[in-house]
Amino acid sequence: MDKDRNSYSNIFKATALFGGVKVLQILISLVRAKLIAVLLGPTGMGIAGLMTSSTNIIESLMGFGLGTSAVRDVSQAYSSKDEDRKNTTITVLRILVLITGIVGSIFTFFLSPYLSEWAFGNDKYSSAFKILAVILTFNQLNIGHTVLLQGTFRYKEVAKSSLYGSILGLILTIPLYFVWGIDGIVPAIILSSVIQLSLSWNYSRKIPYKKIKLTIKQIFLKGKSMLTLGFIIALTGLTTQGNAYLLNIFIASKGSVEDVGLYSAGLAMASMYVGMVLNAMSSDYSPRLAASAAAVNGREIIEVINKQASILVTLLAPIIVLFIVFIYPIVILLYSTKFIEIIGMTEWVMIGMLFRAVSWSISFSFIARGDSKIFFLIEIVAALYNFGLSALGYSAFGLSGLGLGFFLTYLIYTGQVYLLAKKRFQFSFNYDFLKIFVIQLILSYLCFALIKFIGFNIYRYFVGIVFFVIIFWISYKNINKMISIPSLLLKLRNKVFK
Repeated sequence: MDKDRNSYSNIFKATALFGGVKVLQILISLVRAKLIAVLLGPTGMGIAGLMTSSTNIIESLMGFGLGTSAVRDVSQAYSSKDEDRKNTTITVLRILVLITGIVGSIFTFFLSPYLSEWAFGNDKYSSAFKILAVILTFNQLNIGHTVLLQGTFRYKEVAKSSLYGSILGLILTIPLYFVWGIDGIVPAIILSSVIQLSLSWNYSRKIPYKKIKLTIKQIFLKGKSMLTLGFIIALTGLTTQGNAYLLNIFIASKGSVEDVGLYSAGLAMASMYVGMVLNAMSSDYSPRLAASAAAVNGREIIEVINKQASILVTLLAPIIVLFIVFIYPIVILLYSTKFIEIIGMTEWVMIGMLFRAVSWSISFSFIARGDSKIFFLIEIVAALYNFGLSALGYSAFGLSGLGLGFFLTYLIYTGQVYLLAKKRFQFSFNYDFLKIFVIQLILSYLCFALIKFIGFNIYRYFVGIVFFVIIFWISYKNINKMISIPSLLLKLRNKVFK
């Protein structure tokens, strides 16, 4: 395992790379949504959304989670320096994504009348779903190419493929909506899929490997770990979606549909920044952690987790405090005065994000180690107490109780994954992480308690800004110890002028 790959400097570089791409993709998606809204109107957007979500469900089931599970096998094979193992793993992955993609397309084709009925209440769109069936093969092949790039640590190529795909997708599909209107939805979805597949293939084909001849039995035997772990990941995703669905039903029956909308809006807003950071980090963290899990030195994976958690807490703490302090104007800016009720809930969700970041860093280790059964049980248990705590919180305190349920869920979940990781591979937090986490946790929660006591007046912002400056300065000092910010800025300046 390349030790330099796990250095703070390289982790920050990868985070900045994927984070920058994620920001640009969000901006592109906003422009795309705006143009589609103008060209197609609410009806057209609704049709496109229902078609995409319907095919996504089948894709998540029939794709066997290979986009996540296979990264582990590829990164471990690549890091082993064993050419035969690497060639075999890549060959198996390419065949598996092709098979699962074709199976997904066949299912979609024959289920098209039912998909149309479930989504639109009639069979009017059966033909559209039959045509769209082909994208399940395209998307699965794209996942295979992307996994190869991630597993072999070609992060720049992953970022380029993703970003260029978003840009070309915007430029080339909008004319279809302009010319054909609603009839351009299906061609646009297919074209977007083809564009992304073409780009990922273009980059992944440069990865040197020799195709190995394998029988069908050998393919499934050698790909068993990918499929088993992937299937568990797919089931876990369904569990999460099912939990969210049941909670929405509970809120609607206990309260109102309006509360469901407020809850969704608040959770989406609070998760926006944190989700962006986690998504940016996962592209780099997953293959590094998998390679560390396979290392002879069992302490290496513990070091990787501690570094990742330290960086996450350092980056998130200032934003969490800033978000809590200025929650009122943020809600008005992003939504409207009709959403003021979500403020209390969102504050509780935000203070739970530090525990979410820490638990996220640990939970990835179970996937990296191939502990599929443990991972599935963890998520099932977490879904149960999440529903219970959220339901109790809503019954007792309304929307704010849902935020409290979120906070308690991740507090318990962090303890749960920590104890299991300690039992499975003697995991423990090191001094560097604990020092960062405890200080930021105390300051963040003290700020939260004080501004809750003060309420919404000028003193809230004065106290909040003081805490933000302190926390930001501590984060800056921590980052500077990790990567030496002046040296980094000097390198950046020299590179720009050069």
